[in-house]
Parts: sequence; C-alpha cells; structure tokens
Amino acid sequence: MSIRDWPAAERPREKLLEQGAAALSDAELLAIFLRTGVTGKSAVDLARQLLSEFGSLRALLESDLEQFSSHLGLGPAKFAQLQAVLEMGRRHLAERIRRDSALESPQAVRDYLKARLRHEPHELFACLFLDSKHRVLAFEVLFHGTIDGASVYPRQVVKRALAQNAAAVILTHNHPSGVAEPSQADRQLTRKLTDALALIDVRVLDHFIVGDGEPLSMAERGWM
Repeated sequence: MSIRDWPAAERPREKLLEQGAAALSDAELLAIFLRTGVTGKSAVDLARQLLSEFGSLRALLESDLEQFSSHLGLGPAKFAQLQAVLEMGRRHLAERIRRDSALESPQAVRDYLKARLRHEPHELFACLFLDSKHRVLAFEVLFHGTIDGASVYPRQVVKRALAQNAAAVILTHNHPSGVAEPSQADRQLTRKLTDALALIDVRVLDHFIVGDGEPLSMAERGWM
C-alpha cells in the first residue's frame, strides 16, 4: 500500500504538520527526507531498512559519501541534500548563540558544540571567543589531533584571543571514544590555558568536553 493510501493522521508529512517534528519516529523523519521509496517499498519501509542497515539515525547522518551511496535508495544527490540540511542546522545553532549571552543560553552552547564536534573521528580543540557581554565573536578550531589526543599550544590560543579582541573564552574539545570524562591531561591543559589567558585579561569561562551524550562542563564539575 502506498503512503498516499494511509489514513491522513498516519502519513509522516501530515503528522509532522499536525503534531510537530518531535512527534515523529526516526523512520518517519527519514521518510520525509527520502520523499519516495523504491519498487516494492514505501518511503517509510525504505527508511526502516536503512536505519537497520546503518544501525542508527546518527550513523546514517554521519556517514561519508561512499558509505552513504552504497545503500539502496541513496546516492550523491541525496548525500548533497543531507549535507546541506545538516549545515543549515549548524548555522541555525550558531545564530542562536550569537544573539544572546553564552552564559544565558548554556543549552544553546551545548547544542552547538555537539553539532560541530560530536561527529568528528579525530580529536579537535576549539574555542568560542566572547566579547565583554559574553556574546560569541567567533568559533575557531585551533588544533587537529589524532584519535589519541591533540597537542594544544597556549601561545596560539592567546594569539587568536588577541586577534578576536576577546574578553572571555569557552574552551572545548571532543573525545572520539564517546566518553566525555576529562583526563588528568585535560585538567592540566585547562589550568595552563587559564593562566596564560589571564595574562592578557581574558577569562576562561568553561571547558566543554564533547562525547556521545551531553557535553561535560568542567566549570559545573568545580574543576575551574
């Protein structure tokens, strides 16, 4: 049976318009993105099959072009469309944290950092540079590492803070292992950067570690 023959309340698009996107399952959301199925499968059936093959919606969203295109119903055109959707989402989150003080929108900051760093296969270290009212001036990835860690040089962080004329900074890096718990090296690095930036009157507000769940705040843990 085609989706067009389903009761209106059960069709993904109509359900989204009536109840909102949050009411839909992963398969229903993916079906709307796919728009059409393949011979013998509706868009929802195909979406369910793809989620089973990839293992999760997140794995599908984070797959590269080769992985993505190797599955039935997917290809370069759909991959390009998906990347555009994901980038629009990231830019929307960036706009949210630029409008208000980062300290007044802690969840918006967390959501943005997850969108930027959680899917990365290697460790990255980045900074959110803030003005005197804690509004975001810029987000910069400063160091690229391997899955085992990244070498972070305080001098470079200080240089970029001066270039942005920042009054404060939020440090962040990801743990590709998925475990957001900070290592002893992470805590030592935070102290080193806090001391270095204090010399130019730039305050370190927090250090977020991005893993599989919610980013961990070292300030909330009392480690800063």
